[in-house]
Amino acid sequence: MSEPHVLIVDDDAEMGAMLAAALPRRGYEVSTSRSAESALEELAAHDFAAVVTDLRMKGLDGIQLCERIITNYPNLPVVVMTAFGSLDSAVAAMRAGAADFLAKPFKPEALVLTLERVLDHVRLIEEVSRLRDRVGEEARPFGRILGKSQVVRELCQLLERVARSNANVLITGDTGTGKELAARAIHEHSERAKGPFVALNCAAVPEALLESELFGHARGAFTSAAASRAGLFQHASGGTLFLDEVGDMPLGLQAKLLRVLQEQRVRPVGSDREVEVDVRLLSATHHDLEQAVQAGEFREDLFYRINVVHVSIPPLRERGNDVLLLAQHFLERFAGESHKAVEGFSSEAARRLLDYDWPGNVRELSNTVERAVALTDHDRIIVEDLPPKLRNYSGRAGEAALADRGGELDSPEVMLSLQELERRHIERVLAAVGGNKARAARILGLDRKTLYRRLDHYAEEAKE
Repeated sequence: MSEPHVLIVDDDAEMGAMLAAALPRRGYEVSTSRSAESALEELAAHDFAAVVTDLRMKGLDGIQLCERIITNYPNLPVVVMTAFGSLDSAVAAMRAGAADFLAKPFKPEALVLTLERVLDHVRLIEEVSRLRDRVGEEARPFGRILGKSQVVRELCQLLERVARSNANVLITGDTGTGKELAARAIHEHSERAKGPFVALNCAAVPEALLESELFGHARGAFTSAAASRAGLFQHASGGTLFLDEVGDMPLGLQAKLLRVLQEQRVRPVGSDREVEVDVRLLSATHHDLEQAVQAGEFREDLFYRINVVHVSIPPLRERGNDVLLLAQHFLERFAGESHKAVEGFSSEAARRLLDYDWPGNVRELSNTVERAVALTDHDRIIVEDLPPKLRNYSGRAGEAALADRGGELDSPEVMLSLQELERRHIERVLAAVGGNKARAARILGLDRKTLYRRLDHYAEEAKE
């Protein structure tokens, strides 16, 4: 990735020289101009990532330059700096279209953080704009699983290998991550793809009915059994049976399931004969089954039988910009179903989606987008269309800061700056992934170069 090229516009030669010397050490290429007129010539001749301009200059001033840039280069962010810092100056700069405002004097680090913020914003706008096009097949690395993040690509590579075998698979992950979607992808790419795919949520069936649901029953096996009925193992024969929330299966039934897996035969409730079946079992749970085995709540022999291959589905918070890809997919689907001309998300709404922690994972994101599409009166989803918990979300860093200080959110002791909250959040993510900067960057939604610059900045601050 090439270094961002920034144009510094200031009639103060000393200021221009200082920034031209400081920014390259922080990963930027710099050009300078002494007037707005020469800056416009530079902009016509070269491509820049951002412009940093003084407010008061001879000839065209910074406000007029900003207006010219916004007219001719609408996607080019402009940061206005001035020694005459006042509310009126800031308002005038923002009205002219400036991306940010910086009052002199300032340290180069402050400008670096401002540039990172506005460039991140530009990249986000470009991403949102790109996602207005239909989500293509290139964003589906395996089956109907949608995502471009590294963790999803690694997951799909594993699923593809698993699909080629006939081994039983245990799929784990938080609620709402898409465990059944992964199971269907395995089935659809396996040799059993032409056979049936039968799914059952073990937690949704009363214990008294679960055995009959799985193995079937004979006529007269119980009061309401007016006729014989085949169970799901028989219905899935020749294909795949997916048992979701298998960790909620009663212990007594676990022994019967184990026998079926060992013998590939089922005995319907109330019957004295067995029926042969040919079933591949895929199981899923959000429980820790190894811990359940230790607690005596899940049979150890059954655990090893269903856990020949283990697949872990990553939570949405670890998938970076996949959040926007999935959100656009859901938006197109729900907008089509409701016949509403909603095309995408505003940049600020997209930022809220990226910042949120998504404890309910993909299922929660789907519900959030469906709600937003139903409520919006615009051609784009805006922040006001999102649920209050997203609009008011303070992030994991804010919660961590509160826990560290042991105070209340409105206490002066925990009113931290955004920069400090960001630093603490980055440090916690790094700690959570064992210092793996590449993985931390993916989770944070940053490119590695930006993460490295911020870490270098924090290290320099610690030395001061």
